[in-house]
Amino acid sequence: MKKLAFISLLIAAMTTVSSAQNRKRTNARKPVRETVSSASVGSRQQLQKALELARGGQYQAAASSLYSLARRPELQSDRAQIKYILGLMLMEMKLNQVAAFQFVDVIRMKHPKYTKLAVEKLSIVADGLGDDTLLNYALGRMDLSDIPVANRDMIAFRIGEVKLKNRDYAGAESAFARVNPGSSYYNQAMYNRGLSALEQNKTEQALAAFQNLLALRGKAPVTDTNRVAAQLSIARTLYQKKDWDRAIEAYSQVPRDHALWHDALFEQSWAMLRSARFRSALSNFQSLHSAYYEEFFIPESLLLRAIVYLYICKYDEMEKVLQLFEKTYGPVSSKVRDFIRSNSASSAYFREAEKAWMIKKGTSEGGTNLPIIVLNSVIEQGDVRRAMNYLSALDEEKAKIESNYPFRSSSIGQYSLKIISSRRRNTTNAIGDMVKAHLSNMRTELRDLYEQASFIRYEMINGKKEALKKKIVGKGVEESVDEDVTRSFYVENGYDYYPFQGEFWLDEIGNYHYLGKSSCE
Repeated sequence: MKKLAFISLLIAAMTTVSSAQNRKRTNARKPVRETVSSASVGSRQQLQKALELARGGQYQAAASSLYSLARRPELQSDRAQIKYILGLMLMEMKLNQVAAFQFVDVIRMKHPKYTKLAVEKLSIVADGLGDDTLLNYALGRMDLSDIPVANRDMIAFRIGEVKLKNRDYAGAESAFARVNPGSSYYNQAMYNRGLSALEQNKTEQALAAFQNLLALRGKAPVTDTNRVAAQLSIARTLYQKKDWDRAIEAYSQVPRDHALWHDALFEQSWAMLRSARFRSALSNFQSLHSAYYEEFFIPESLLLRAIVYLYICKYDEMEKVLQLFEKTYGPVSSKVRDFIRSNSASSAYFREAEKAWMIKKGTSEGGTNLPIIVLNSVIEQGDVRRAMNYLSALDEEKAKIESNYPFRSSSIGQYSLKIISSRRRNTTNAIGDMVKAHLSNMRTELRDLYEQASFIRYEMINGKKEALKKKIVGKGVEESVDEDVTRSFYVENGYDYYPFQGEFWLDEIGNYHYLGKSSCE
């Protein structure tokens, strides 16, 4: 009702202006202008009918008529108003991408009244679409003082996102701070505010922001994404402060049945290594490297596991892990290299990402040319994920138009399909470029990790040599495990204990405990 009332007020104002202009033109008496005046009167009568349709909630009919009228030369002076009302009609029809183009046209006209209104509406539809390009265009022409109070939180949040993306962390923190409690953007703004502070190494401010968010989500389910993200960020902040023990405890609070648990477990393993808790780190690796996570791109975790074995002088286990690293990621590196060398067009990279996206969504079972562990990592990158979601919004809008035959066959329907087709083509090219950039970075990362693996192997050989020297002089190297410690001991002390026997089960993930002792003196 509020939207319809707002539209009615705009249309009423526009009707008054149009009627006055119509009377002015009708009063013209010069014979030389009779033909132009007659055409103008006819166009204005059609405009009045279109506005009546809009006022009555007949958005599709009004949009079709307004689209035609916007191109009439005799209505040139009213074009900004007509295009703006047309954008409102398309918004009501949930055709946000097509509506956005109307608002952009109005903004380019620099109309003293409707440009400000169009900027506001463009920011709303761009927010709904998740289109960074349109959003940046709107934000670059926006004065927050001109924005209605109801939309200021959204605008402040989006400004913060843009500044965060551009690495203006102080500006981002300030923008996120302007989002008010109670806003639907508040939780995400609080989270991003903490990230902005953390990027500036303001760990205490970051910790306070994340703890505040965690408290706000205290009554939410344990797997609530905002709650889990806050908990994980607390752990990361403590890690950045080098408070290893508190970081380890914070990581352990991330629930196992959430998608972020795998990241938490890996990062917790680093904290355990830094605090010399080697047994605990090795327990984590049993889960990280289980068959359940075999499609995760985590090469660094294997090298970390090898380093832990190096510290406790388990050279045979270390050799196995390094071989596993080479066996798993050697072919991955080769396939990524060959794909980059063989493909230069953005479309080839987009097709691979699209296949992986569909497989993940369960809408396809087809194969991919690139390893799925690589593609799964790429499509989870923030820029790719946002662009793929935007693409899905375009496809939904296209399907909506094509399912409405009367609208699809109209002039504005064909125009709408052309807009969406153009935006889709540009977006797929942009996604392809993003994917190519991420693959190049992964290729570089794998080369660096292979160099590190060589250094680790060198240290392993040195360690074996030193162990052999000690054995020759009679000192020996202790090779023992806690064989006398039984399952009942762990159960009585509050632990879940599952001895690893070569099989992985979903309900056992995270419950492994490494029992071996250090082989070093």
